[in-house]
Order: sequence, then C-alpha cells, then structure tokens
Amino acid sequence: MLMLRGLNLIHHDHSGKLRPHKYTSYLPIVILLLLTAIPLSAYTSFALSPGPESRSISLTGTVPGKPPTVAPTIQVPLDGQRFSTSPVTISGTCPKGTLVEIFKNNIFAGSTVCSEASTYTMQIDLLIGPNTLLARVYDDLNQAGPDSKLINVFYDLLPSQSSGITPINFGGPQIILTTDAVFRGTFPGEELSMPLTLLGGTPPFAFNIQWGDGKNTVISRNNNTTFSTTHVFQKAGTYQVSIQATDADGRVAFLSVAAIVNGQPDAIAGSSGNGTNSGTLASIVALWPLYVSLVAVVLSFWFGEIREKHVLARAA
Repeated sequence: MLMLRGLNLIHHDHSGKLRPHKYTSYLPIVILLLLTAIPLSAYTSFALSPGPESRSISLTGTVPGKPPTVAPTIQVPLDGQRFSTSPVTISGTCPKGTLVEIFKNNIFAGSTVCSEASTYTMQIDLLIGPNTLLARVYDDLNQAGPDSKLINVFYDLLPSQSSGITPINFGGPQIILTTDAVFRGTFPGEELSMPLTLLGGTPPFAFNIQWGDGKNTVISRNNNTTFSTTHVFQKAGTYQVSIQATDADGRVAFLSVAAIVNGQPDAIAGSSGNGTNSGTLASIVALWPLYVSLVAVVLSFWFGEIREKHVLARAA
C-alpha cells in the first residue's frame, strides 16, 4: 500500500469525482524529454556540420629517402643474341616495389613494375641493327637506382623486309613509338594523359591503345607529330598499357608502359557536398518528427487534463 500511495495511483472505486491532487507526473516526463533533446540536438549539429575535408587544408610534401641501391639485371635476352622478329621479351631481376624502365640505344622502350618476387618481364620493340639494352629502376619518389649491365642484341630484318638502309634511319622501313611520360601517382577517377611520339613511317597512322583494364582506344592520325591521349582508371592498381602504331605501308611499332593508380579512400557513400552522409540525414528526418510527436502527445494530455479538471469542477 505504501508503494501504491507513493505512485499516486487511484483506487478502482474512483467514480470520476474531482480529486484534490493530480495523478499524472509531468515533471519526470518533461525531464525525460529534455534529456532526449540534448543528445538528439548534438547528433543533428554534428551531422549537419561540414565534414573534416571541407574544414581542412591540404598539404603536399615529399619525405626524402635513399634511392635504390641494387641494380637491376637483364637475364633475357642474352648478350649478343640476334632476332629477326620484333617485339621481343625482356626479363630480369630488380628491387621489389620499384618501377623498371628499359632503354634501347638510349631511347625509352617501355616500363613495368617489379613483382613481389623481385623479377620483371615485358616486351619491347627493337631497332633495326644493333641495340644496346639498359634497365634502370625508380622508387616511389622517382629516384633512380644504379643502371644494369649493358646487353647488346641485334635485330636483323629478313631479306624481303630489308632494303639495305642504315639502322635508325627514321625515313626508312621502320617506325619507332615512344613516350616521355612515366605514369605513377594517379588516382581512380582522375584523367591520365599520355603523350605519344611516332618517328618515321607513312601517313595515315592508326594507334590502338590497350589500357590494361579491359578498355581500348583507337586513334587515327594524318601526321606523326606528338599528340596526347587520355584515359580514366576507375580502380586502384597497376596497369600495363600496350600501344601499337601502324602506318599506311603496314609497318608496326609497339610500346608497353606501366600505369600506377594509387589507392584512395572512398568517399562516404551518398555523401553530399558539405560532407553529410545521406543515411545520417535519413535518421535525422525520422527522429525529429518522432520527438515532436512525443512532445505533442504530452502537451495534449496536459491540456486535456486541465480541461477535464474544469469540467469536473463545474459539474461538482
């Protein structure tokens, strides 16, 4: 009975007569609503405030480090080896995680990434006649390591292909494809621009670029001046881009270049321009109407009780 009296409960025989005190404890309800409003307001303020990316300042810097100290090797092809077809496979060892660039007679021939097994393999075009091959590695800061030992190989055209023109005669029967760009540090969704230079040949020229992500670009050119082609990679990773150029006489040049697309944290799914998550907005839209409804219910009961008191007072 003491517990029932403490709760201000009305006995079952109450007949609706006006009692001398109220039986609804509004003070605890109001306190509960206020305690609910405080975290809800804080949550709303935090959710609607701009994200850290819009309040921050981007700083870009380079931390110096030691360049690679281990020289790559060229194991294939062998020194003095002769070829009658091109491109040819070149492979060897390298410091893990570096970018390997191959040069033929000091002309850039292609690039690839050194594997986890500290090896590399790729295909390169050869120049007609003697070719001095050199491998060089670069780290993430684009610092070069020691050069490999020089390997000398020869590209001998078959009699039906050869016209006795001296090697590296760019007006002769060979066309050479090269680029002065090494691609590292691009990000998913960013446009990558690749400049291409074709030496020699007879126009028109056709270029087929296989980007390594299942997509390719075909370009037709009426001259062999340097031009740029662009592509957007959608995912982070290392892509081996293969370019083939053909002139009007059927001569073919080949180039393989590594494109390194860095990983990038995904933006919060469905985030708006001010950094607010759409799921958070949905929660706010659902919670505030519910809270307002609870307040309205309490006020309705309160006003209803006041009205009932007046009605009972007039009827007494």
